[in-house]
Amino acid sequence: MIPRRILVIQTAFIGDVILATALLENLHQGLPDAKIDFLVRKGNEGLFENHPYLSKVLIWKKKEGKFKSLWQLLKQIRQTEYDWVINLQRFAGTGMLTAFSKAPKTTGFDKNPLSFLFTNKFPHKIENGVHEVTRNYELVKNEVAGKILKPRLYPSSTDYDFVKPYQSKPYICVAPASVWFTKQYPVEGWIKLINELTSQYHVLLLGGPSDGDLADKIQNQVSSKENVHNLCGKLSFLQSAALMQSSVMNFVNDSAPMHISSAVNAAVTAVYCSTVPEFGFGPLSDNSHIVEVLEKLTCRPCGLHGHKACPEGHFKCATDIKTEQFLEVLPQ
Repeated sequence: MIPRRILVIQTAFIGDVILATALLENLHQGLPDAKIDFLVRKGNEGLFENHPYLSKVLIWKKKEGKFKSLWQLLKQIRQTEYDWVINLQRFAGTGMLTAFSKAPKTTGFDKNPLSFLFTNKFPHKIENGVHEVTRNYELVKNEVAGKILKPRLYPSSTDYDFVKPYQSKPYICVAPASVWFTKQYPVEGWIKLINELTSQYHVLLLGGPSDGDLADKIQNQVSSKENVHNLCGKLSFLQSAALMQSSVMNFVNDSAPMHISSAVNAAVTAVYCSTVPEFGFGPLSDNSHIVEVLEKLTCRPCGLHGHKACPEGHFKCATDIKTEQFLEVLPQ
């Protein structure tokens, strides 16, 4: 049976959700007549305001009552009568939504504790540099043939108009923050880099509202403050994507702004400190670069995710990265 109504579930953080948009592209390409809905956690729905292939965005209001919201979602899912539920998340809450959705076909990863109730399950292996986009595609490749497509976001004309005032001269975007200390390039490193950039470019600091203090700290210590603008918390996800799309380069950590760059095929350079691209979450833009410490450190990587502090106490995976490594990727 060709599915007419599909639900994709990805309730992780923003980077994982953006990577899941590649699956939406493939589903639409392979099943153009199907209605596709997407379930995300509250806060990430703004990514999809203009998405042309989505019929509806469902929202898990996790912080407003985790289990109450799950129960309401389950009732909504069962009433919709999906033909196919595809779960990219690997935790029990979404496993319950999938297993009891009443969909005749349910697909997910075997790491989900309720995957034994799915009609189809597949391994999720972090190995051999396989990208997460490829791992996700494994869930649908038997039904959706074709080339694996890239993640994609769809800023509106209003989003592009909103950021035009920041585009009067060539500019570079820097997203200096990360949720995890060991995934964040140090403030001192960003300051050194920005001091090298401001003679030729405007530098725009991007991030969420909680990143504003970090950006202020950087701006207050650079030599040409007038060429550096702190936009943290001032742009929506899609406005940030619209701005990053035309940037000469986007310098980012191993974090969500890297995936935003990929989703609009923007030039991007990702700095990897404690993590490594081989985990499968690297940039996918045509013009992509990786910056990481040149020395082979026995302690790196120290985990799939970051830490609140360097386990070894020296943080050499970040502090030994040179400013010149960033500058080498810029147009000459």
